[in-house]
Amino acid sequence: MDNAEEIRLTRFSHGGGCGCKIAPKVLEEILASTSEQFTSDQLIVGNSSKDDAAVYDLGNGTALISTTDFFMPIVDDAFTFGQIASANSISDVYAMGGKPILAIAILGWPVNKIPTSVAQQVLEGSRKICTEAGIPLAGGHSIDSPEPIFGLAVNGLVPLQHLKQNNTAKEGDVLFLTKPVGVGILTTAQKRSVLKQEHADMVIQQLTTLNKVGEALGKIEGVHAMTDVTGFGLFGHLIEMAEGSGLSAEISYNNIPIIDAAREYLAQKIMPDATYRNWNSYSNKVAFGEGVNVMEAFNILPDPQTNGGLLIAVDPSAVDEMKRILSEHQILHTEPIGYLTKASDKVVVVKA
Repeated sequence: MDNAEEIRLTRFSHGGGCGCKIAPKVLEEILASTSEQFTSDQLIVGNSSKDDAAVYDLGNGTALISTTDFFMPIVDDAFTFGQIASANSISDVYAMGGKPILAIAILGWPVNKIPTSVAQQVLEGSRKICTEAGIPLAGGHSIDSPEPIFGLAVNGLVPLQHLKQNNTAKEGDVLFLTKPVGVGILTTAQKRSVLKQEHADMVIQQLTTLNKVGEALGKIEGVHAMTDVTGFGLFGHLIEMAEGSGLSAEISYNNIPIIDAAREYLAQKIMPDATYRNWNSYSNKVAFGEGVNVMEAFNILPDPQTNGGLLIAVDPSAVDEMKRILSEHQILHTEPIGYLTKASDKVVVVKA
C-alpha cells in the first residue's frame, strides 16, 4: 500500500465527518456537572451555552474566539479530507462573526495501517484551505490512533459589537440558510461506493467552500444570531438557536435548500446512522404540518452536515442588506426558510 491514491480512507473509520458527533441528548449527559468550576468575567461564551466556540473578552473592544473540531474521514482522498476537515473547523469562527487568525493541527494516524505519506497529503489539503482563509497552520499535535482523525484548533478575533451568538435571536427574525442540506446522505453513498462522479464533484465543492461570508454578516447589526449547521442537522442547530433564545421556529419545507441528488440516494435507502441518533434526541420538539413529505423530511432535516451552511436569524429591516452581502459572496440561496415565533409547546414546526 505505498500508493496513496489506492487507499480508501473511509474503510479505516467507523464514522465520518460531523456524523461522528455524539448525539445531542448524550452530549448533554456528558457535559452535566455539579462540581465547582473556575469562572472568569472575561469569558463571554463558554460551556453554559451551546454555541459554536468559546469567546474571551480581551479588554480592548475585541474578543478572542477559540474553537476546535476534528473527525474521521468523510471522503477517501487524503488531500480532500484535509481540506474538508479544515474548512469545517474554521467555520466556527465565521459563525461567530469573526476573522480567523491562527490554526494548529490535530492528527491521529494508524501508522501501522496507512502510510505516513497519506497523512502528509491530509496536511497539504489543510494548508491549502488555511491559505484560502489567510491564516497560518502554525503547529499541532499528533498521535498513533486506531482510526485516522484530523482537524484543527482555530483562534479568531472579532470586535465585540460584531460578535454573533446562536442564542440571541429575537421574535420575528427571518431565518436563512446559506448552503443546501443532504451532505450526509451523499457521503454515505460514497462510503458504500455508489456515489456518481458528478455528485461527488458537487458535494466536494460544497464541503471545501469556506463560510467566509460570516465575517461580513457579523458587521450587520440586524443579524441577531448565527450558527453553522453541522453534525446535529438543520433540526438540531435550529432547535439550539430557538431554545437558547427562548423562542420557537416555523419553517417552510419547500423553501429549504436541499441537494437534489440526496433524494436519489434516499430512494435507495441510503442515509447515515447519525440521522436516527439525531432524530431520537429531539423528535419530541418537532411537529409537521399538512402537506409536508414527512418521510423525506425525517431523513433530510436531521441529516448530519459537515462544513454546512450558516443559519442566520435577521431582523426583517436588515434582510435586504444581508441579501446584498450574500450575493457579493456568491451565495446562491438567498430566500428565507422561516422565521422565529413566541415559544410554544413545539420548538420547531415544519410547514409545506
